[in-house]
Amino acid sequence: MNKSMKIYIAILVLVFSLILITGSNSSKPIDWTPTYSVNDKIPLGLYVFDKEIDGILKKQKIERVSALTPYEFLDSKYVPDTVVGTYKIKGTFFNITEYSTIDDQSMNELFYFVSHGNNAFLSMKSFPQPLLDSLKIELDSGFEHSDSTSVFMANKKLNSKKYYFKESLEDFFSKIDTSNTTVLGYQENYKNKKRINFIRVPYVNGYFYLHMQPAAFSNFHLLKNDHYQYAQSVLSYVPKGNVFWYTKGQNSESISGNPLRYILSQPPLEWALYLSLIGILIFILFNAKRKQRIVPILKPLPNLTVDFTKTIGNLYYQEGDHDNIIDKKIIYFLEKIRNEYLIDTSKLDDAFIKKLQHKSGKDENDIRDLVFLINEHRKSYHGSLEEDLIRINNAIEKVLH
Repeated sequence: MNKSMKIYIAILVLVFSLILITGSNSSKPIDWTPTYSVNDKIPLGLYVFDKEIDGILKKQKIERVSALTPYEFLDSKYVPDTVVGTYKIKGTFFNITEYSTIDDQSMNELFYFVSHGNNAFLSMKSFPQPLLDSLKIELDSGFEHSDSTSVFMANKKLNSKKYYFKESLEDFFSKIDTSNTTVLGYQENYKNKKRINFIRVPYVNGYFYLHMQPAAFSNFHLLKNDHYQYAQSVLSYVPKGNVFWYTKGQNSESISGNPLRYILSQPPLEWALYLSLIGILIFILFNAKRKQRIVPILKPLPNLTVDFTKTIGNLYYQEGDHDNIIDKKIIYFLEKIRNEYLIDTSKLDDAFIKKLQHKSGKDENDIRDLVFLINEHRKSYHGSLEEDLIRINNAIEKVLH
């Protein structure tokens, strides 16, 4: 290594060290991404809510549904009947997310589930359009945002306190069917403009509970002062019974499969990676000037063992020594069985046949025919014919290949 190359490497190591020192002293920025993931401990994750939901919804069984779509889950619980179908489950479908990902087919199934005397609690900033159309609801995003936006319950006997949110709460229910819709909660800005953000809407024999501030259940608000009381007040409307919490997309589905995801998520390590790649590229460019001598082509050595084996085999065959060839075939076969399947070959009986069949997956009749030929050959006192050699060789080939 020449002197200039040593200088380049020293510079790279120095810069790399400076990046690590600078990165270790800098604080990691807070991630305000609204993932609403039960595994995320960031402000707008649901890690705390996931741990505390059993205590909030006391004496209610919580079943987390993460592997299916709402349609697949609910349809699997449906029991068709000649007159009217029923569901094997009864309770409340529960979902908290930033924006709805419920597809139209799942929405139709959810309507059918609620119509059978069940309920649905949805907390999100927007709802599927089929749901809004069917329940005669309209949304508006014209609510003016301020640092003093408050949320509170309609029932003052339940909770009369106002809770101030710094997050943007522009969305609200601008139009509802007042003949059968119950207002459960409001939000209010600095101009004292009161807007509806929580309602209950009947549908056939069940109810839809629609809430528009999912941030209320996030880590940030559950741990901030007394904001957990607002979440408790909202959830007090969840009917008693089983709760089927739909968490698909709120576990680890969004985690990147990139093996470098951790390195790329840490700025110091990310810069170190890029710097290393640049250093390697510089090293290659500087060393590309050196001419490499021609590497001579070396022919592979012939496999003399195979040629020798073929020669010996032909010699035995020409001499008509079929017994010797059969014996060597049998020895080779049994040796391979011992090495590959770890089966004792000292006794070729039914137990041996069963073991070999289970481990190799070969046809039991083929194995039984081969064992019979081997045993007959060992008992025979007269010399073997060419037909015997061909028969045993074919039987061995069937079992080994």
